[in-house]
Amino acid sequence: MDIALLLCGIAVAVLVGTSVAEKVRVPAPLLLTAIGVAASYVPSVPQVHLESDVVLMGLLPPLLYAAAQSTSLVDFNANRRPILLLSVGLVVFTAAGVGAAAKLVLPDLPWAVALALGAVVAPPDAVAATAIGRRIALPRRVVTILEGESLLNDATALVALRTAVAVAAGTGLDAWGITLDFVLAAGGGLLVGGVLFLVVAKVRRLVTDPVIDSAMSLVVPFVAYLTAEELHASGVLAVVVAGLLLAHKAPVLQSAQSRIAERLNWRTIAFVLENTVFLLIGLQAKWIVEGAAASPIGWGRVVGLCLVTLAAVVVLRMLWVFPTRYGLVRPGPDPDTGRPPPWTYTLILGWAGMRGVVTLAAAFVLPEDTPYREVLLLAAFTVVAGTLFVQGLTLPWLARRLHVPAPDPAEDALARATLLQQASKAAFEELDRLEYDDAHGVVDLIRQRIDQRNFAAWERLATVADEESPSDLYARVRMAMIEAERRRVLEIRGSGSTPSDVVADVLAMLDVEESMLTVATAERAELRVVQRGSRRTGEGCEDLERHPAVETVEDPACEGCLRDGTRWVALRQCLACGHVGCCDSSPHQHATEHFHDTSHPVMQSAEPGEDWRWCYVHHTTA
Repeated sequence: MDIALLLCGIAVAVLVGTSVAEKVRVPAPLLLTAIGVAASYVPSVPQVHLESDVVLMGLLPPLLYAAAQSTSLVDFNANRRPILLLSVGLVVFTAAGVGAAAKLVLPDLPWAVALALGAVVAPPDAVAATAIGRRIALPRRVVTILEGESLLNDATALVALRTAVAVAAGTGLDAWGITLDFVLAAGGGLLVGGVLFLVVAKVRRLVTDPVIDSAMSLVVPFVAYLTAEELHASGVLAVVVAGLLLAHKAPVLQSAQSRIAERLNWRTIAFVLENTVFLLIGLQAKWIVEGAAASPIGWGRVVGLCLVTLAAVVVLRMLWVFPTRYGLVRPGPDPDTGRPPPWTYTLILGWAGMRGVVTLAAAFVLPEDTPYREVLLLAAFTVVAGTLFVQGLTLPWLARRLHVPAPDPAEDALARATLLQQASKAAFEELDRLEYDDAHGVVDLIRQRIDQRNFAAWERLATVADEESPSDLYARVRMAMIEAERRRVLEIRGSGSTPSDVVADVLAMLDVEESMLTVATAERAELRVVQRGSRRTGEGCEDLERHPAVETVEDPACEGCLRDGTRWVALRQCLACGHVGCCDSSPHQHATEHFHDTSHPVMQSAEPGEDWRWCYVHHTTA
């Protein structure tokens, strides 16, 4: 009963804490850790001891798998060099540096134990990095590198920790043996993850039930981790590889229903586990502090070791990221801006080294007879809490001071519209190849629906100021209609005249449509408050190269709409002759009509603050 009450209390605290954090605009990991620390000193709250096996086998696999599911394999591969330098090189560098610093504070601390402490505090946390990084909207390239680093560095740190513990136990130090163990652990993890991916991929081609498919995905991280660990390989790498590959291949392996169900399931799991982890970290505070207080070395040296360890992990990361960036990585142009990322990205990357639950769990791996074990646990807790609060709280301020640009919603909208337009072009080409007897005008209806979808995507970019776009009008009217439909369906459900399964299916259909409208409306609202500026999006073409952006005419107007007595939605200017016409969402689509009449290939948005161009021939933007 006490355990059940504790679990319920943790769940309620997580839900309330995350809701409050959202309201006060504070990262949830920081607030939940603070709540946990305060709760650990409340007499009525049971003392929580977080066992390493619970974290490493129960919490870490699903957390890593959820993070891998949301990480782009393409982006990961594009940034593999900095990711590997951080996840392997920086971990080893930090472990050695922290070990040396700890040895200075406690000279009688064995070298193996000092290096074990370094391995414990070396890996930044996947959850903390992405939770805070996405919360303050860091550049995508920075977030990708942080995600990739935190997915892989646990494997390096755990191998280094086990080696240090083995040496401390008296097995001796063998450089070749350590290197071989690391290679075997990494290679074995990659192999297990790859084999599991092939097995699950083959099974998924045969499974059509979304429930079974989603249930299978819940088992994958645990099977990957436990199988690899049984083979003395890296369970962390096995989970990450399986998650990355399965997410990358999901569009061709799973049905649409399965993908939606799995995405929602893992978002929920990640939300619960991520936030629970930080609350559990805080709940360890009281007994860890009390254990260190009983140490015979005195509070002065205890505090000194904790502060030196915290300072070392922060400083060593900075000492690593700048030389490796300019000496080894030499980053090329950013695909979003076309320019090499500035030094401010590197500074942000260096400051975003928050530690989390893996550091605390790894500290518990230290054997009970380890010298100064209680003090080492407190040092690990200090690093976790210190980096979360010092770096986590100051990271948003630092990003603002350095003017680090967040992802541009307007640029995303342009990329989305371009991608949909190119997909539609392929769809229409396929439609032209198909043989069919269309006696009921079905093909025209299909073309119309695809056009309306594309028009809605373009309308997110710009319309006439202070006027409701066709998409906004459609969303407002359709939402009101859906609400009326739902009320009527619920009335019928109450009468009991229709089978409950049928009612549930109809309600689900309405929910899917409403959710799509809600997301689209929220994105359009976000775009209205975004500063528009020069951006680089999509693939170019020779026509775009020949027609650079120009200053559009003052007070543009569509002469065709004025002549026809209609209202336009947005205006476009031809870059060959300067003709201004209305966009395809407008009733008569005069800009496209001008292209068909003249074959002038490139037009530019004539809306205020917009400078993107569109090639009618190649369906590309710039």
